[in-house]
Amino acid sequence: MPSVRRLTTAFALGRLVFGVGLMARPERVASGWIGADAEKGAVKIVLRGLGARDVALSAGALAALGDEDRLAHWIAAAIGCDLSDVVSTLAAQPDALPGNARWGTVALGGGAALAGALLLARMKR
Repeated sequence: MPSVRRLTTAFALGRLVFGVGLMARPERVASGWIGADAEKGAVKIVLRGLGARDVALSAGALAALGDEDRLAHWIAAAIGCDLSDVVSTLAAQPDALPGNARWGTVALGGGAALAGALLLARMKR
């Protein structure tokens, strides 16, 4: 079984890649989520901010790898952000998102929150 350090590193690096992608190419990364709206200038600003959030959460987690107490706070923050994404998506009008984007976002955000929660539980053993 992989160590907590390796699992945490993978968790943070996945989030980092997603965040950098949102910052660099928001229209490409988010088009499956919000459709053509991802091309709008104002929406790109928000998407880049969302990407920066994920970069910051990743950097914090990676910097805290040697300190489980600090690391637990970064993982908990990531879980909170992921759950916020899920709640925000579910609160949106059903026709506000294209196709399966609603449930895809719920699955992605919920899956990330679950992965973080499992990681926290493993850290506390």
